Amino acid sequence: MSRPKRLKGFTYEGYASYFLTFCVRARRCAFVRPVVVEATLAQFRLAASDEQFALLAYCFMPDHAHLLIEGLAQTSSLQRFAQAAKRRSGSVYARRGDGALWQEGYYERVLRSSEDAKRIARYILENPVRARLVASPSEYAFLGSDVWRISDLLGSID
Repeated sequence: MSRPKRLKGFTYEGYASYFLTFCVRARRCAFVRPVVVEATLAQFRLAASDEQFALLAYCFMPDHAHLLIEGLAQTSSLQRFAQAAKRRSGSVYARRGDGALWQEGYYERVLRSSEDAKRIARYILENPVRARLVASPSEYAFLGSDVWRISDLLGSID
């Protein structure tokens, strides 16, 4: 797979917010077991802490993960975060004997300053409903936010 094109002239550093998608290699259903999701999320949290990002929202679909992150410092680097998150979680996964976890590259969307991050978070949390895995986000175990309460994000829709 070729890497998605990045925005020309954008540094991907600092206080920006990003909507990320990491896809599992060969689109295998890696995120159906709680132990795998928990181990992967732990590594995402470590990478976020190291690179000074807030994990605004996350959702682990069976064959990919969605993240909404926000830089908390001028030195926050999306590229370092993504590399560390995928490397660390992939290493934990491989040590379990499950092989390679991630396909090469990732998809990102840089949020404009005028965009409502909570609206994007809600979109992420509603992914299992759109995929017909559950009738309501509250029924899906593999989503959350390290910043906001899920009930505040979902409001009256849930």
